[in-house]
Amino acid sequence: HFRFTFDFDDCIEAKASGNAVEQILKRNVSVIIGPCCNLPAVSVGSLANWYDVPYFPWGLATSRVLEDEARFQTPVTLNAGTYALGVALHEVMARFEWDDFAFVYSTVGDDDKCSVTKEDVECEIRSCFLQLFFLILLIQKAISDFNDDIEISFIYEFPNYEITLSEQTRLLSLLKSRARIFAVCLSEELGLKRDFMLSLTDAGMINDEYVIIFVDTRTRGFVTVRDGITKDVWFDRDDRGDGRDEEAKRAFQRVFLLTDVRKMNVNYTRFGEEVIERMKEPPFSCTTECEGKDNELVSVYAGQLHDAVYLYGKALNKSLSEDPHSFRNGTRIVDNTAGSFDGMSGRVRMTINGTRSPDFYFLALNSAFETKQLAIVKVEGNKPTYSPLYSSESELWWNREGKSRPLTEPICGFKGDNCSKSWNDQYLGILLGSLGFVILLVVVLIAVAVYIYITKQREKERQDQLWDISNTSLIKARSKAGMESLRSLQSGPSSTSTKLTLESKKDSVNYSFFVYNRDLVCCAKYTVRVNVMEPNRVEMRMLRQVDNDNLNRFLGLVMDGPQLKSVWKYCSRGSLKDVIQTAKVTLDSFFIYSMLRDIINGLFYIHHSDVKLHGNLSSETCLVDERWQVKLSYYGLAWIRCLQKKRKKDLMWTAPELLRSEDTIGSKEGDVYSFGIIASEIITKSTVWDLDNRKERPEEIIYMLKKGGNNPFRPELTLGENIDVNPAMLHLVRDSWSENPSERPTVDTIRSLLRSMNSGRSDNLMDHVFHMLENYAGSLEEDVESRTRELTEEKKKSDVLLYRMLPRQVADKLKLGQSVEPKMYDTVTIFFSDVVKFTNLAAKCTPLQVVNLLNDLYSIFDGIIDEHDVYKVETIGDGYLCVSGLPHRNGNEHVKEISLMSIAFLASLQSFRVTHLPKERINLRIGMHTGSCVAGVVGMTMPRYCLFGHTVNTASRMESNGKPGHIHLSPEANRLLTTMHPQFRTKFRGEVIIKGKGVMETFWLLGEHGSE
Repeated sequence: HFRFTFDFDDCIEAKASGNAVEQILKRNVSVIIGPCCNLPAVSVGSLANWYDVPYFPWGLATSRVLEDEARFQTPVTLNAGTYALGVALHEVMARFEWDDFAFVYSTVGDDDKCSVTKEDVECEIRSCFLQLFFLILLIQKAISDFNDDIEISFIYEFPNYEITLSEQTRLLSLLKSRARIFAVCLSEELGLKRDFMLSLTDAGMINDEYVIIFVDTRTRGFVTVRDGITKDVWFDRDDRGDGRDEEAKRAFQRVFLLTDVRKMNVNYTRFGEEVIERMKEPPFSCTTECEGKDNELVSVYAGQLHDAVYLYGKALNKSLSEDPHSFRNGTRIVDNTAGSFDGMSGRVRMTINGTRSPDFYFLALNSAFETKQLAIVKVEGNKPTYSPLYSSESELWWNREGKSRPLTEPICGFKGDNCSKSWNDQYLGILLGSLGFVILLVVVLIAVAVYIYITKQREKERQDQLWDISNTSLIKARSKAGMESLRSLQSGPSSTSTKLTLESKKDSVNYSFFVYNRDLVCCAKYTVRVNVMEPNRVEMRMLRQVDNDNLNRFLGLVMDGPQLKSVWKYCSRGSLKDVIQTAKVTLDSFFIYSMLRDIINGLFYIHHSDVKLHGNLSSETCLVDERWQVKLSYYGLAWIRCLQKKRKKDLMWTAPELLRSEDTIGSKEGDVYSFGIIASEIITKSTVWDLDNRKERPEEIIYMLKKGGNNPFRPELTLGENIDVNPAMLHLVRDSWSENPSERPTVDTIRSLLRSMNSGRSDNLMDHVFHMLENYAGSLEEDVESRTRELTEEKKKSDVLLYRMLPRQVADKLKLGQSVEPKMYDTVTIFFSDVVKFTNLAAKCTPLQVVNLLNDLYSIFDGIIDEHDVYKVETIGDGYLCVSGLPHRNGNEHVKEISLMSIAFLASLQSFRVTHLPKERINLRIGMHTGSCVAGVVGMTMPRYCLFGHTVNTASRMESNGKPGHIHLSPEANRLLTTMHPQFRTKFRGEVIIKGKGVMETFWLLGEHGSE
């Protein structure tokens, strides 16, 4: 049996708190059901929590504060909270990938509902920091928060006063510039939703770009009630009407609704009718006040009140079954509300902490303007689950173009400034303004291009006239006066007797000589005729401009004569071949160097220019001018040379690979080979391949060159008398004619090496010629110097012989006439060796063979000694005595030096063979000892550097008591060796009786660690 008491708080917080205290303390109520508003509900909840009274808020009490378990333990919230609504809204946004939306609301008509909805939606967004961040822009201020996928770009509250048309336009423009997805909360009273949709229509915002989602709780959906009559929300509330119902209707067809109430079913309708009837009965007895059209429909919150009382009854029964006195135990009642049932407010699912897990419905109007349920968003513990009721998302966008989902932000941005303007919009004005300038510029450029082209063509024609030489312009000087005139053109510092004057030159098969523009010229004759194409003309112009000190000047071609000729500047001393054969000047090493340097400098220029390669290099194409400067001639013109048949004699300078391939063009490597052959002519002062003294004919030489092989056929580099050529130059020449072209040095390398050979000396050949004349004038002085040098050489020889007999320090003192005092050396290592069974071996040999045998063996030993800091004292027959540590003191290194030398001696015997007894093998006994020693020179006639002391005797005993092929160490030598040089391996031999020494512990030297 229940007894009800009730009070009206009018949604005033203080009044609600006072009523609650009176109900709990004075009326001793068992449960409080209400209040219906948020602020009173929070205050009453605190009181109920303090007194542990069960508490069931309902109606508009949807604030998230009531779900705070830490603060409240006794409230049971059956409402779908606005925080859960925010969770559902977030899930919808995420589902459609809308990461930017605006929230629009108004408190007009309902001060509490939409403001709490706004706060809780905003709170839900801002509290999910682990998953999303938001940027909230208020109309008054900017509040920056972040989300990794969604952003509330704008929150706007409609003013609670009537705004002007201009202000409305400004506010809607602001909305358009901030978002395309809008979440809207408006009261169902006063027709605010209809007015809002018509404002959007007027602002052009009801189109495919915009999405409007009304978020609400306990809403009637797309209908409204006025005067007890249910009407569609798009109808005007004013009976007079504004004639825009159809516009509003089409606008609402693009609206979505997210709410916790589905379309009212038949059971709820019956329930509503029953509520109306029971309101007329006690204790309400609402008869007169509840009459009229406004009271013909039940409130949307009546179902919640029914479910609150029903849920309390279920929880109370369960609590009483557990404890008959627990009817006022709020925490127990809350615990026993967990479960689910079908109530009048829909399916009710309660958690153990007394909060409802609501279902939210995503609704819209179909083409028949009927409410259609699109999806269900279940919220369990603030975790949403979106369950679509459509088969394809395109069903949601049936009234949009392409049935495609609207974008969060238009492609061109909210203000349309992200997309570039069309070409016409951007550049039409500029185009029209600059068209005249462009046309003028094009005309000027064309004129300039034509002028440049004509100028270049004229320049080409002028340059072609320079190389195209008429045959009539070549003059043969035949008269005596003419010859005298030509001689006057020849000048130089040296005698004309070394010059090959034009008078002495006679035309040959390949060359003829003329005067061209009062200059002497040489013409190379060709037996072919060619057509000069444009690439050939380009080459002619290029060759005409070549200017280098070591290249002969190309003047042009004679094409109108009886024979094709190339014209080159004349060099008075003729070709290098002529100079080698006829010159009276001695070609010393500097002459050789200078000529090779000139040739390689010319090649260097050719290889690094447009000429690319010479292809025809020989001593005949290297010309020498009056200043003894070599100039390369007859380069280029490969397109003519390839048609010209060469004589065998002309192929003497051609590289083997070119001979084999019959390549007449040539290569850079082939030029280097030709340089090597020319160098051999200069160095040996002979003709190419020394043909004058060789029995082979050119054909045979060419055959052997083509044959090649591992030891290819090449000229001999035999130096003439009084020629002192740097050995490196000979190596360079041999490298230049290597059989493998890739192994030949480049001209850059040869040029660098030649420079290094003349480092520190003048490069001027004329200076050298003058120097030669000065040397000739002072020939008497040179003779004296020559004799002095001979004396010095003899002295060097005698010094070398003396140094071989005595240490250098001792020999130098004896040469100075100083006495050599004996010296005491504290620690040295002495080495003795003896040939095993030498007597038997000597018996098989003649005395001369014995001497040769020992000479061969000791020559090997002497070479090994030169590699170590060891002094050879003497050899007595087959005995060999060495010492380290004197006369040059070397610390403790002497024992290491003797050890390394001993190991090398034994190693050398592995490959040593007796010439006349090849099957015999030589073996050694080696002994070494470390100790003190006295050294000095004994005697005046045939003086000897001798060693004295027990150390010598002990070393001799180590040898005599050793074994063949072993190195016998005294304990002193072993101790110093292993202590100071642990890399050596020794082995204890044992105790040995040594004559004159008694019993000694001796050792074998085995070698170094890590070696055989």
